[in-house]
Amino acid sequence: MTIREILESLEFFSSLDIHEIELLSSFCSLSSYANEYLLHYENEHSQNLEFLINGLAKSYKIDKHKNEIFLYYIYKGSLLSEIETFKSPTLDFFSNISIVEESLVLNIDYELFKSNFLDKNKLCLELSCEVNARSKKLQSLINREFIYDSVQKVSMMLYGDLEMFNKLKRHDISLILHIQPATLSRVLNRLKRNNIIDIIHGQIKVLDINALKEVAND
Repeated sequence: MTIREILESLEFFSSLDIHEIELLSSFCSLSSYANEYLLHYENEHSQNLEFLINGLAKSYKIDKHKNEIFLYYIYKGSLLSEIETFKSPTLDFFSNISIVEESLVLNIDYELFKSNFLDKNKLCLELSCEVNARSKKLQSLINREFIYDSVQKVSMMLYGDLEMFNKLKRHDISLILHIQPATLSRVLNRLKRNNIIDIIHGQIKVLDINALKEVAND
């Protein structure tokens, strides 16, 4: 796909007309990355607004003991960049961003994007919605880390991201949720006994989505 076709395929830019798409494409570029590539470090400055076109990335921090603290996944079609204010000419990263699966990234010169679109009240709403979506991810993170018990943590991930749950190894899920592997197994068996989920060849199938949601939000 050309850059123009990629821009036209993204919901974020659907309000732009053909001339605006042409203008935007003139200061865009594409980059490909292999899995496990560290795209950005925490507190790093960037001149580009970045969208993940294909692949998968994750946001994480490193604690004082050099342990990785998982924050959230970033899926294709989503904004990779982290935006704190529309006034800054550059973008600062709150966390480390790493490529999980081979990915294609759309890079947009942020200074030109700002002067040609944001400063003219174009795409401000769309960008605000992306910032709000990222804020909700961080709210979910706070709940996961400080409020939810192990049953709620597992149920929330099953309810919100079953596909990723089934992709990952149980050990990796335990690390993400900060629970012991044995605890994860007990929670899954409990949900299975209550006929909320089934486990078929190691894959989770949700039998009662409403009950699962109630457990996650209890």
